[in-house]
Amino acid sequence: MRVRRIVDLSVPVGPRTQVYPGDPVPRFEVHSTVERDGFNLLHIDLGSQTGTHVDAPYHFQDGGLRIDQLDLGLFAGPAALIDVRGVGPRERITWEHVAASSAQLGPGIIALICTGWSRHFGTPTYFDNPFLDSAAVQRMLDLGVRTFCLDALNIDETPDQDHPGEGYPAHHLIATAGGVIGENFRNLELVDFPDPFVTCLPIALENADGAPVRAVAMDLES
Repeated sequence: MRVRRIVDLSVPVGPRTQVYPGDPVPRFEVHSTVERDGFNLLHIDLGSQTGTHVDAPYHFQDGGLRIDQLDLGLFAGPAALIDVRGVGPRERITWEHVAASSAQLGPGIIALICTGWSRHFGTPTYFDNPFLDSAAVQRMLDLGVRTFCLDALNIDETPDQDHPGEGYPAHHLIATAGGVIGENFRNLELVDFPDPFVTCLPIALENADGAPVRAVAMDLES
């Protein structure tokens, strides 16, 4: 088996990386230099949900599994691309949007929900993300899906002063099922080959609610 092509699904992380409202802003500081210390070393300060990341059930449930307790099989496997490009700001992604791809969904399948919203990353519009309807989430869970990844800030509606949101129903449903959520993915529209294999393995942070990932989609040749 060899890798014919790799698509990088991750946003770069740096001091200007856009974060969820109120989350820690990444800070990079030079700690050591070759000139002074003989080697280069960065001091990095960032939140657990920075950049392209995955959520553990603990993110929304005190009794849920934490990121270092989860089966790594949740973060690697065959993927199904669900193309919902065309959805608008704060538009609900319903089962009708997902149904055309439902035959590809099942246990062990990573759902890649391509909204096209990553084109707004770094702008205020990115906070007005489309979001997955809870009924669609439940139907996908019923099919056996436990890993949901999308190219937007939030799988739920992102609340602000004009939009109170719905209380994060998608997060709660997936957490209750022991699943994981990947957010701030990008380049999903470039996953244009059949049977992509996706990895989004998190940093093994102890007792954490989530962790940044370097997510990729691979075109494998047997």
